[in-house]
Amino acid sequence: MNLSSLQAQYSAKRTKSASFFKEADSVIAGGVNGNLRFFQPFPMTFQKAYGAWLVDLDGNHYVDYLLSYGSLLLGHGHSVVRQALEQVWEDQGTSSFGATHPLELEMSKEIKELYPGFERLRFTNSGLEATLFALRLALAFTGKTHIAKFEGHYHGSHDHVLVSVNPELNQAGSPETPQAVPESYGIPDYYLQHTIILPFNDWPACERILTSMKERIGAVILEPMQAGYIAADPRFVVNLRDLTEKLGMVLIFDEVKTGFRVSLGGAQAFYGVQPDLTALGKVVGGGFPIGVVGGKQEILDMCSPGRSPKREEVVFHSGTFNGNPVSLAAGLATIRYLKQPGKFESIVNRTNELRKGIESLAQSFEVPIRTIGAGTIFNVLAIEGDVSNYRDLSRNRKDWRLALDYLLMDNGVYSKPLNRFSMSDAHGPKEIQATLEAFEKSFAAFKATVHV
Repeated sequence: MNLSSLQAQYSAKRTKSASFFKEADSVIAGGVNGNLRFFQPFPMTFQKAYGAWLVDLDGNHYVDYLLSYGSLLLGHGHSVVRQALEQVWEDQGTSSFGATHPLELEMSKEIKELYPGFERLRFTNSGLEATLFALRLALAFTGKTHIAKFEGHYHGSHDHVLVSVNPELNQAGSPETPQAVPESYGIPDYYLQHTIILPFNDWPACERILTSMKERIGAVILEPMQAGYIAADPRFVVNLRDLTEKLGMVLIFDEVKTGFRVSLGGAQAFYGVQPDLTALGKVVGGGFPIGVVGGKQEILDMCSPGRSPKREEVVFHSGTFNGNPVSLAAGLATIRYLKQPGKFESIVNRTNELRKGIESLAQSFEVPIRTIGAGTIFNVLAIEGDVSNYRDLSRNRKDWRLALDYLLMDNGVYSKPLNRFSMSDAHGPKEIQATLEAFEKSFAAFKATVHV
């Protein structure tokens, strides 16, 4: 059974999704409101979600490991989030003031307790906005013109960082000196020329590039765990912190994926390393749009309207829905639930239980599949050897993983093809058992039909 056969089988079981996509494609560009939502031959359309489950238009049920790309750490429709939203209408009476309100201070204090490096913070509406704003602050603070990002790291779809996220290796240059490759049509040359690409987890090469460009690079941004699941070497993170401080560069951790998922205090608590700025998103909104930029007061104060009466001396930042009461109430409820003794640890333990089960099944079927990750995030890869950066992932057999994804969807597990897996509080024994049964059936079919 080849991939086209699996896709034909997928299509036959989802005729309503197929019809919906065809109609959507006639009014929505490409039929989707985000390119990452698309996969061949058409993406599923979901009509309902509850707990750890999704239901598509054809009535098929799935254990959900996409979880809105990791945003829903409590699962769909958790009672504490629902109660918090009802309280918003009771207490605030609106979904948006477009002005300051008490929940902003309440949430700020909760976040600062878990992220002690947040001397000051600002809310945004997404992780994308958070990384964009963090970079603007950093360049204003340092007065420099260039940023550095790591090959294979994704920081949202704005021009400055939509570079060398998934570059073709024949265009990407040498592993020690990666070249800037646009991730999208329409990226102005300016950003390719002002975004320096670094090799993740290669300290000698990273040190050489940063030192040679110390007069121009004002900010270094990274996912401390690439894509949320490939960990940086602890010594690499310490070295990067020390060198950026020495060279006068602002170190930015993009913890949109890892914040509240690797640990409640994010990857910076995991590593014991404090960046100058941090971008948060996803979980902190409890399933509603949000982003946060936090860090050193002297950098955040660059955007204070009291800094100067001259616009050119203040970093502009605003947004109608920044810190809206709906997102903050849902996020507060989520964080306070996770802070209860044993709650977060229980999700981590269940994640590890599932990962061990998947790997045990893979071993019993002699299928070359493994899991990689930390905390409540992991990915399923068809790869051998160490995985420490983007180029290592070129050894991953994407065709095998894709085949497994279509088999898993047929057996009631959804993470979106090639996507990482995220766990939630709603993934209990029933969901884990259903997932492992789906993997068992999928591995059996994979073994019987794919040449390994």
